[in-house]
Amino acid sequence: MNRFERNFGFKGEAKLRYLDGEVQVVAPGEFVRCAVTGETIPLDELRYWSVALQEPYVDAAASLKRVLETAENAKDA
Repeated sequence: MNRFERNFGFKGEAKLRYLDGEVQVVAPGEFVRCAVTGETIPLDELRYWSVALQEPYVDAAASLKRVLETAENAKDA
């Protein structure tokens, strides 16, 4: 999301498309939920996501946890 794509006035969970270096709003809202912890992340605080998995993360630790989980699952398959 760039600085011109603000969603003022929209309540609830947003639906986003995660791209390289930015996100695209599919359905407007105030926040997304971390795919690992379930915590809400206000859109203006969203910094970590996976393009491949199309998931947001609350912080770098949650992102690393998901990377390690997916690497482990790939190794088991």
